Amino acid sequence: MSDTKSQILEQVRDYHLEKEPSRAFVPGVDEIWPSGAVLGPEDRVALVEAALDMRIAAGTHTRRFESKFARYMKRRKAHLVNSGSSANLLALSALTSPHLEDRRLRPGDEVVTVAAGFPTTVNPIIQNGLVPVFVDVELKTYNTTAERIKAAIGPKTRAIMVAHALGNPFEVGEVAQIAEENDLFLIEDNCDAVGSRYDGQLTGTFGDLTTVSFYPAHHLTMGEGGCVLTANLALARIVESMRDWGRDCWCEPGENNRCFKRFEYQLGTLPQGYDHKYIFSHVGYNLKATDLQAALGLSQLDKIDAFTAARRHNWARLREGLDGAPHLILPEATLGSEPSWFGFVLTVAPGAPFTRKELVDHLEKHKIGTRNLFAGNLTRQPAYQDVPHRIVGDLTNSDVITEQTFWIGVYPGLTDEMTDYMVTTIREFVAGR
Repeated sequence: MSDTKSQILEQVRDYHLEKEPSRAFVPGVDEIWPSGAVLGPEDRVALVEAALDMRIAAGTHTRRFESKFARYMKRRKAHLVNSGSSANLLALSALTSPHLEDRRLRPGDEVVTVAAGFPTTVNPIIQNGLVPVFVDVELKTYNTTAERIKAAIGPKTRAIMVAHALGNPFEVGEVAQIAEENDLFLIEDNCDAVGSRYDGQLTGTFGDLTTVSFYPAHHLTMGEGGCVLTANLALARIVESMRDWGRDCWCEPGENNRCFKRFEYQLGTLPQGYDHKYIFSHVGYNLKATDLQAALGLSQLDKIDAFTAARRHNWARLREGLDGAPHLILPEATLGSEPSWFGFVLTVAPGAPFTRKELVDHLEKHKIGTRNLFAGNLTRQPAYQDVPHRIVGDLTNSDVITEQTFWIGVYPGLTDEMTDYMVTTIREFVAGR
């Protein structure tokens, strides 16, 4: 490293400490966000160093991150993309590849999912001409059950795609067994659950494919970004192709012949020796991320264990502080799980002397940020009114979530003083009613 570069990076570190000084929390004045990135001087330095090296496209930082994150997640391959939403689109689209032959998903095939969640778990199903099959979830865990998923499987069902709700694992071991017994693909949407475990095993390691988001709200951040991971090398090759325009060649941009077949290959009705860099075996996308994002991700990845511990600590402090509070349904971890929590969910109980809106308004007035449990019952959203779908069982709890549920933060940027203030503010409101 040159002296000039070293001096610049040292100044960047100093600038960060100057710009982000620590100060005491002032209750009712300082906002408590429900989620957010926790960025230190090393993160700012990582970004600036990549910029100084002009890492403006996917390159060495990207490959390092993919390798390191795959090892952390205990998967053979990780492919970095530009968002968690793109990761979901890419994972589901990969299952439509003609390379899968008889197992490929085709328009009209069904994919079992949950009604209460974030749209981008469901959108790829619709965008690929497939039919979502919606099942309900449980209150307290906000996840569906293996029993519900099993009951939803029909003659056209080919896959299961479910998210771990706010970091709380669904019964993924049992669901994976159901998928295997019925020859179904399983995609784990792990965007809210990096670091969570089920029966001692990391979530994201049960399915054929798993997805992760690196949006600032999530467990690690790149600003924007996401990842698709798998232990199946054949699926990994399809994911890479569809991420990179659909091309057949696996040479990195700027590499000329790592595949050793650049002018010695023939596919389709193309002439023999057609440049392999321009042979396309899938109708794909360009969903790549940049080395700037990957550099930040590498810096963040060093903190994942500390971030996970902080999320668990903050959730436990809220849970203990609100235990026994009347008219509130408090969250619970799925049996056999160790969540890396994304948020702390609260449901106003039926018959309570106050509404969700009244409680949320009170919290927001006191500078405590809240969020609904995403879209609530997706079948009630305007975007999905004319979408072909199937519902198995009722969606009673999804409707309760739509009308009575919200969540508050547990992210690592919160202090004990902040979580205690949230507890006090909620308890004072409930007692006053």
